[in-house]
Amino acid sequence: MIQLQWQLCHPLHLAPKKPIGNFSRPLICFLSPHTLLSCTNSKSSLSSKVSFKCFCHKTENTHEASSQGFSVLAADAPWDHGSLWSTMAFYMFSLHIPLSFGGLSVVANVLREPILDPQIEAISLLGAQILELIAALVLLQSTAKPQYKFVDFFKANKVSEERSWLLASAVGFGFLFMLVFLTSFLADSVVGPKAINNPLLKEILVSSNISKAACVLVYCIVTPVLEETVYRGFLLASISSTMKWQSAVLISSAIFSAAHLSGENSLQLFIIGCVLGCSYCWTGNLRSPILIHSLYNAMTLMITFLS
Repeated sequence: MIQLQWQLCHPLHLAPKKPIGNFSRPLICFLSPHTLLSCTNSKSSLSSKVSFKCFCHKTENTHEASSQGFSVLAADAPWDHGSLWSTMAFYMFSLHIPLSFGGLSVVANVLREPILDPQIEAISLLGAQILELIAALVLLQSTAKPQYKFVDFFKANKVSEERSWLLASAVGFGFLFMLVFLTSFLADSVVGPKAINNPLLKEILVSSNISKAACVLVYCIVTPVLEETVYRGFLLASISSTMKWQSAVLISSAIFSAAHLSGENSLQLFIIGCVLGCSYCWTGNLRSPILIHSLYNAMTLMITFLS
């Protein structure tokens, strides 16, 4: 991405937004001593010799990304760099960990049941994820710069509209499937095979149709929208404006993996984060990583249910 910068010279003259020659955008003329100007009126002739040298510079919108290169993410993020990490820490310790990892315990204590019924567990998980999603969106909106609205978080820029997010989603999902399969094969060769299905999730899926529907809503809709908004739309977009996009993808993927608090799956989660991050950088559209995330979770649910 290229962010055009210019230094203000004195005096500054703004040309009208009328197309001039090959320029269709506003031109900023920087005036410096050397050009001879003369002013006259109908009554008297007033000659004023002021030296100015005029040259023009074509301006670009800093919110638009350059079409050159892999990443099309905007150079100006909706959040200030100074509040980035404090906002992320608040989300992690005040929303994500209490709701994602402690929500079911709260429900069990309220109902005074040491072991929740699978259907109640599925519905409680859905409620906790929806609450976390709403709270995260409110947090991101309240900490964003005043000129940004809620819909701007999901809006693609002009450059990204030229790239097919559906094609990127298909390629990304296929690439992700191959990488996860390869890493699983290597892990089984090194540390030995492990069970594919999650017995707790399997119990929830086979308990009732309501549990199945709740799991599909959680894993295929709510969670992909929540995690992609936070880790790609917020975190990756913010740090990519201060460093190379490759470094930003690696850092955001590492945080994404650590946030799941799953040591045995940390490598796969990191790889998933990298694929989702690259998809977002190339398309500039959150719909692409959301779709890949949703398809991957749907595949996981299908394998768990059928295994």
